[in-house]
Amino acid sequence: MTQTPELESLTEESLTRGLMVLAKLDSDLAWILETLGPPPMWSREPGFATLLCIILEQQVSVAAARAVFTRLCAVVVTLTPENFLILDDAQLRAIGFSRQKILYCRGLANAIATGQLDLTKLQTMDETAIRTELKRLKGIGDWTVDIYLLMALQRPDVFPKGDLAIAIALQKLKNLATRPTPVQLEEMTQQWRPWRAVAARLLWHYYLRGCWKSRNSIPETPLQTSPRNGERL
Repeated sequence: MTQTPELESLTEESLTRGLMVLAKLDSDLAWILETLGPPPMWSREPGFATLLCIILEQQVSVAAARAVFTRLCAVVVTLTPENFLILDDAQLRAIGFSRQKILYCRGLANAIATGQLDLTKLQTMDETAIRTELKRLKGIGDWTVDIYLLMALQRPDVFPKGDLAIAIALQKLKNLATRPTPVQLEEMTQQWRPWRAVAARLLWHYYLRGCWKSRNSIPETPLQTSPRNGERL
């Protein structure tokens, strides 16, 4: 298989190419593509606001996280690290931040404001270096890094093995007796390299349409408009 350069970002064209490769490699992924059509790109703007939003999505529903993020943006119209740091604990709690999320997001904002972290430089770094750089910050683990790499930086071979929706989708798609663990997901998805981020989009597509409930029952409309990427195993 021809390897995709590590720093290449997904485009509509390469997404289509990746889908074609995956359909040939895996008949179950081919079934999703044939039944539901191609998944959305699900892209986000790189930067502080997106990374903060992903932190908010940790272990909660997307709807709950987005509600907090929307209230934050209503208070801080221009969401920069410096402007975020102006808010005190009481203001953030009123917006809906938990004690832990205040700690994590303030740590992120401080790291950027003081020059310890430069998010613009991440776009030219390889995945291993990005993971090391971001995980130095409290509250940022592999799932958060995976989602940022996949959606903000559009890396083609990132697979969020700690994502609950993906684990559920793959369990149902492959008719597995138990939900696969992150370690098992890592092993199972090796054959999809270097297009695992495309496979992740297919699995979210499958999950959001409710197909994991019954392979013979395809809802006419999606259950929601964005992946349930805020839940972890």
